[in-house]
Amino acid sequence: MPGPVQSIERAAAILRLLARGSGRLGVGEIATSLGLAKGTTHGILRTLQGVGFVEQDKASGKYQLGATLLHLGTSYLDINELRSRAINWADALAARSGEAVMIGTLLDGKVLIVHHVFRPDDSLQALVVGALQPLHATALGKVLLAYDTQAAAALRESVPEQLTRRTLVTPAALNREIARIREQGWAAEAEESTLGHASIAAPIRGYGGLVVGAISVAGAVDRLCPSGGHPDPALVEFVQNAAQMISRDLGAGRW
Repeated sequence: MPGPVQSIERAAAILRLLARGSGRLGVGEIATSLGLAKGTTHGILRTLQGVGFVEQDKASGKYQLGATLLHLGTSYLDINELRSRAINWADALAARSGEAVMIGTLLDGKVLIVHHVFRPDDSLQALVVGALQPLHATALGKVLLAYDTQAAAALRESVPEQLTRRTLVTPAALNREIARIREQGWAAEAEESTLGHASIAAPIRGYGGLVVGAISVAGAVDRLCPSGGHPDPALVEFVQNAAQMISRDLGAGRW
């Protein structure tokens, strides 16, 4: 049986050291702590930096854990807790609304669908768990944009794709939409992603009121938005109630 790979063991030791510390560490500090040569330590750090596992502060030259590693460490547990807490409420929402229900969270500038309940009828439907959807053209995505300033800023710096003639793509239009969502506490879209399709979503919050995901109903535009493209108030209320119940189960309390 092959033995352990020394370079991987050393990289793991560096990551553990950075995770244990309260601040950034320099190459010399890391090398001394682990009994490694500075050249060896620097080479490993540069490799870890290249894959996003560590970040280097430009001013001090010191290192800390990178966002990619932090995401790997929390995303699996976060997504599974979100899904497990939401399953019963998502099923109830589908039964109450008569529409498909989806739960999504932010991933790499997209909406990752982590749970999907089929519309409770006999129609042919495809499971979309694991799919990535655009932030700017879906109700789920708009909710996440409204409560994640970094995601909103990144979108404004890019060129959003015009999926239909109704898709919001200009910074002014997206800013107005985000402000409206923050004010009313829910989002909707009618044929902005797919012709004939609409969705309504509300934020799911965790501890301290932090938005960790969103829940939506999705279906035919004439059912969800029967009055000139405006969402059915009853469906909006159903979605908001489900979001609040999931948020309560996640420990959000009152916010």
